[in-house]
Amino acid sequence: MLLAVLVVVLAYAWHDVHSRHARRTWDHTLSIAIVVLRADADASGARVDDASIDALRGRAPALEARLTEEIHRYRPSAPKPFELTIFGPIDGVPPPPAATGDGIVALASHEWDLRSWTRDVDQRANLAAGAFDSRVYVTVHAPRGKRHMVEGASEQGGRVGTVTIDLDAKVVDFALAVIAHELFHTLGALDHYDDAGNAKFPEGYAQPDLVPRVPQRFVEIMTRGRPVAPGKEETLDTLDDLAVGPATAREIGWSQEE
Repeated sequence: MLLAVLVVVLAYAWHDVHSRHARRTWDHTLSIAIVVLRADADASGARVDDASIDALRGRAPALEARLTEEIHRYRPSAPKPFELTIFGPIDGVPPPPAATGDGIVALASHEWDLRSWTRDVDQRANLAAGAFDSRVYVTVHAPRGKRHMVEGASEQGGRVGTVTIDLDAKVVDFALAVIAHELFHTLGALDHYDDAGNAKFPEGYAQPDLVPRVPQRFVEIMTRGRPVAPGKEETLDTLDDLAVGPATAREIGWSQEE
């Protein structure tokens, strides 16, 4: 009986690794679930309105189109890379579990907690997890000041990403860019900014060969801003500002160039 269990576990592990690797062949469109979780009202009674979430849903095709343009710079004959399906909003969901340490035990505990949390959310959303190549869970709050807070975490090369963001209609494109950032983590892309949050050169530049080097024309998807002068960056305004630089393209398998 134990041998049979071991065989089943090994077979599942092999299938999971193989299917994750198959995502990076880019010979088919990946199915991506974006699950919107609406946080409870804050102390002032503010919560994200339906119009902002509808705006997020309405702009998802623009993100698909922008990333299709980007893959075609590296693979002109590739199919559309992503099909985004937005679920929700789901109300009354607790925030995603936070990691409590870097040790093996802490990481294993966090993985268990995350699996339990996503299972609960998937049931609420009527989402079949196995039908999607990656899933990004987006907790949205009403803005709590002039600055819009954003946090994200993802399984590097895995299937699950999480985003927490202050959302209103003015920052929908920015929110979708953050979602795309976490999605790319699940496909093997690395962060390309330093401890101060500034884009690293050359990997954090969408056009590292541009002369002069700044101002850059685009925000590289795995950074936080567009370098416009030494030590100065600007955040993304629209999805037209988003680009996938050469380093990121190599990391996710769009490009084999060194």
